[in-house]
Amino acid sequence: MFLTGSTGAGGSASMIIMLLLFFVLMWFFMIRPEKKKQKKIEAMRNALCVGDEIVTIGGIMGTIVHITEDDITIETSEDKVRVQFKKWAVSTNVRAEAAEAKENNKK
Repeated sequence: MFLTGSTGAGGSASMIIMLLLFFVLMWFFMIRPEKKKQKKIEAMRNALCVGDEIVTIGGIMGTIVHITEDDITIETSEDKVRVQFKKWAVSTNVRAEAAEAKENNKK
């Protein structure tokens, strides 16, 4: 009815192997791609320059007119309204994405 004896040691070793396999798979499919994505976004934010058209995480679109180490200033409309943001608030660089898409279409 109940199993006793030597099955406990083998069972715990296989359990440890299964847990390690689970963590390796989780890292490979979840953590690794997220880190790659974060590095790509950080590189995009560091490559911003005056004249780039951007979209913030809040959806505000504008053209960069001034950049410091941590901040950017953009003009948002024909009225030349200037708004200052932190660099981490930039979601996308419209010009860079358009150039990248155009390059990918050529291939």
